Amino acid sequence: MLRILILKQYIHHLSVNSVYRIINELSIMTGKFIVIDGPDGSGTTRHSAFLAEKMRTSGETVVLSAEPTDSPMGKNVRQILHQETMPSPDAVQLLFCADRANHVASLLLPALEKGNTIILDRYILSTIVYGSAQGISKKWLIAVNSVFPQPDLTIIALPPFEVCMDRIGRRNVQDQFEVENFQRQVYAKYASIEDPSVIFVDTSGPKNTVANTVYDHVTQYFKKSLVNT
Repeated sequence: MLRILILKQYIHHLSVNSVYRIINELSIMTGKFIVIDGPDGSGTTRHSAFLAEKMRTSGETVVLSAEPTDSPMGKNVRQILHQETMPSPDAVQLLFCADRANHVASLLLPALEKGNTIILDRYILSTIVYGSAQGISKKWLIAVNSVFPQPDLTIIALPPFEVCMDRIGRRNVQDQFEVENFQRQVYAKYASIEDPSVIFVDTSGPKNTVANTVYDHVTQYFKKSLVNT
């Protein structure tokens, strides 16, 4: 932040090319917290990995992770989603939040404190969207998750609904959430989000083209953020 303030003080002494060069350098040196979220079948896992690879190539130190995590707690959540019957909706979402609390303490906060860039496949928004689609109070879900660090940028992967369902249908195993009526509610809730720190990307195109689009959105967003700081 201090580097950005100094840049603003002396910006009138710099050429346009110099300003853009310094902004590019600062955008690499400053850690970022980026989440890729979206309905099932939208490609959040694939494009989280693609984005991490591209940002590492650009010189950033990137921590790539996902929720539910691979911890024993996260694995337990995944197992519950594949059972014939599940606990009550609020209990399920609290299990997601318990896994998140451990994730934040053990990985995310230490990475943020080091200035690393975090790319996370699903986070708080998934809990709010899926939980409210289950009939849980959105205000309650927001309150429960208010203690966790907020992402700098969220990319919502949102191809046409039919694309999501086609991808889900090609999976060997579906979980309790991956049924059409429920997914329609989830999709509509994602599509209705309005937030300046959220960018929508249609992930139905060729994977490399979409990956480049996501990366371009991310780089432009943080360049603008540095200029406006």
